[in-house]
Amino acid sequence: MPHTLASLRQQLIQLKTLHEQGTLSDAAHEDARSALERRIVDAVLHGAVDEPVVPTPAKTTGSSARPAPPRSAGSLLLWATPVAVVVLIAGAAHWWKTSSPPGAATLAPAPSPGLAAASPPGKAPHNTSANEIAAMTERLALKMKERPEDAEGWAMLARSYAVLGRHGDALGAYQRALALRTDDPTLIADYADALAMKANGSLEGEPIKQVQRALKLDPRNLKALSLAGTAAFDRKDYVAAVKHWEQMIAIGPSTDVLVMQVQAGLTEARRLAGMPATTLAAAVSAATAAAASVSGTVSLAPSLAKLTDPQDTVFIFARASQGQRAPLAVLRKQVKDLPLKFTLDDTMAMSPENKISGAAQVIVSARVSKSGNALPQAGDFSGQAPPVGLGNSALAIEIGERVK
Repeated sequence: MPHTLASLRQQLIQLKTLHEQGTLSDAAHEDARSALERRIVDAVLHGAVDEPVVPTPAKTTGSSARPAPPRSAGSLLLWATPVAVVVLIAGAAHWWKTSSPPGAATLAPAPSPGLAAASPPGKAPHNTSANEIAAMTERLALKMKERPEDAEGWAMLARSYAVLGRHGDALGAYQRALALRTDDPTLIADYADALAMKANGSLEGEPIKQVQRALKLDPRNLKALSLAGTAAFDRKDYVAAVKHWEQMIAIGPSTDVLVMQVQAGLTEARRLAGMPATTLAAAVSAATAAAASVSGTVSLAPSLAKLTDPQDTVFIFARASQGQRAPLAVLRKQVKDLPLKFTLDDTMAMSPENKISGAAQVIVSARVSKSGNALPQAGDFSGQAPPVGLGNSALAIEIGERVK
């Protein structure tokens, strides 16, 4: 099944999360993000379906079953399989590039045709991914014998082992990294996660001590808060679980992978604690989402009825009224859907770093494309609304002008 635009955008969000958590360097994040953004453009040009991607809910076996703990590092990479090889190899390639002396031979594997940058939509290289990660990990392990004081290298090796499920080896690498970088809360939280995985998922004992250590360094660390909530849920302290997970939702971006993953667990924890299902955080989130969107109606001028086909593509998009002209949100429909009520918000962004919520005012346009091409072509028909502020819900756009 082809990747939807939403699924490709989700992969960009996952990359951003890994970057913000320190798993991926600035340069490696930029390389991986550029590759995925090229895939999004290609998907738009080839008519990818735009439908939402819903995070897989936690599996339960009863009313008190434990929700799948929201994890980052290795666990998050496994959850985001199509991104895993790009993240690790891009990170490793950058690490080798910056840590090797001039003229030294690189040990990083060259990106293969299986990587997301070259893979056709829907052809995630599940079989080759594990092999490439394993090969990269072995090369990295050999390299670390030459660079035992490199904390970043040990952290990367630990996360690579975690992706492969080699939790014992991951622990050893995390310990080497933490000996060199004692005050990194995300690294400490990742270490706690690895300790729990080694203990069959239990956070009791040393894992929760490390979680508390991370929170002492940074009370707002999303990874540590997610694990603290899971530990509380495990010991049936549902009120504490709600507290930790609601704090995540209050301080973390709504598009953050960890924030999205706690939603199912939070709902269950509130039910078991006897709390109302609707929370203040959820209400605030809904109000914020409405304020960071524009909506209205798009219609086709009667004079164009015989000049268009019901199957012709309709693009509805918003761009900033000032500055760059790249679309901030895009919706793809067909002429047969008109007149159409629409809403453009951050879920329709082509890039998590270029969203409608970041604009003061936007211009919303609609265009009928005979070719289905995302770029304007002579013979297309278009319409446009004047600049409006976010939160406007009364836009009325008529498609009636021919593109020259």
